[in-house]
Amino acid sequence: MAPTTPKVELVYDPDCPNVDRARERLRRAIREGGEALTWTEWRSDDPALPDYARDQGSPTILIDERDMATDHSQGSSCRLYDQGDGTLDPAPPVATIIAALHEADN
Repeated sequence: MAPTTPKVELVYDPDCPNVDRARERLRRAIREGGEALTWTEWRSDDPALPDYARDQGSPTILIDERDMATDHSQGSSCRLYDQGDGTLDPAPPVATIIAALHEADN
C-alpha cells in the first residue's frame, strides 16, 4: 500500500507570540524530512475552524486532524513543548515534527 500524504494544519491564537517560531520549525521539518507538503493555517477565532481543531493551545500543529505532540495542551493559552532534554520551548522540536510526519505517512 502506498503512503498517503498527511493533512497538516497549524492552529494559532492571533495574539500568541510563538506562532512564527512554530511556523519556521514546521518549514524546517518539511524541508529536512524530505516531504513535499503544504499546510493550512487556522486562526483560533475563525468561525470556519473545524470542530477537531477547536480548544487547542497556541500554536498547535495537527497532522491528520490530531495533535502531533504528546504533551497535548487544550485551551486558548500559549503553549510550551517538551524539547526532549528537560527544557520547554514555545514550539515543537523539528525532529518531533519530522517523526510525526513520517509516522503519518505509514
